[in-house]
Amino acid sequence: MSQKYHITMKNIFSDMADDIMSYFLGLQYTKIDELNIEFARVERRDSDMIFKCTTDKGNVAVHIEFQSENDEKMPYRMLRYSLEIMEKHSLLPYQIVIYIGKDNMKMKNSLSYDFGEQNTLDYKYRIINVGDIKYTDVLKTDYYDLYSLLPLMDQNRRKEEGEKYLERCVEAIKDIPLDINKKKDIAFKAELLSGIIFKREVIEKVFSEVMRMFRIEESETYKMIIEKGIEKGIEKGIEKGIEKGIEKGEKEKSIKIAKKLLKEGMDIDRIAEITELSKEEIKKLIN
Repeated sequence: MSQKYHITMKNIFSDMADDIMSYFLGLQYTKIDELNIEFARVERRDSDMIFKCTTDKGNVAVHIEFQSENDEKMPYRMLRYSLEIMEKHSLLPYQIVIYIGKDNMKMKNSLSYDFGEQNTLDYKYRIINVGDIKYTDVLKTDYYDLYSLLPLMDQNRRKEEGEKYLERCVEAIKDIPLDINKKKDIAFKAELLSGIIFKREVIEKVFSEVMRMFRIEESETYKMIIEKGIEKGIEKGIEKGIEKGIEKGEKEKSIKIAKKLLKEGMDIDRIAEITELSKEEIKKLIN
């Protein structure tokens, strides 16, 4: 993962957690708490989402990872994560990888070996390929947070219909029977995630009307992207989808820093070096 971007998978997908566990996994559960585990020893990264839940099998840790590229090392990562969860929280992990990539899903979901009765391993976890989920199946439900994923679903249909498919997704979001603020957030996330599959010019064309209608800049997710700057990171596929928003956020952050340094009396050359703004841009801030 790149460390250049602030947006994390958790920021984008946190509102979908309940719908993912109910619709994708079919779990009967009561969510107790979110477990914030940093896998410092094994990956130097935060988990995407881990929830302590009560199920018919007792308390478990539901661990959801999002992946936009095929990773041949995924089984090793997931096994290490499962050990961390069991060690730190004494909970059995229910693990799922949600694959949201453009390419066909090729990752394995197991590790095993057998060196005799007392030296064996048989480890498995679940992988869900969003591209295999039918667009029409989701529209029959009231799992509206999942509508943000519509542009990534129904791989065969979206390949066949192209831009028309994305238009269908936008229309479905516009018709959601929710308040306008919730629809803004769903629409903005759908636009970001569209960048994994569709070209930027197609996304801008299809989402232009809904952007005007919903005033997407008032979306909470949009504000989070623009206001917070650089911190952690996201998958490469999503980077393409939000590049424009991130660039704007970084520029605004640099301007704020430059204004503060000007007030402190720092010279323009040094400010330009720190903020990567041009000297001309910094001079305009003086005025």
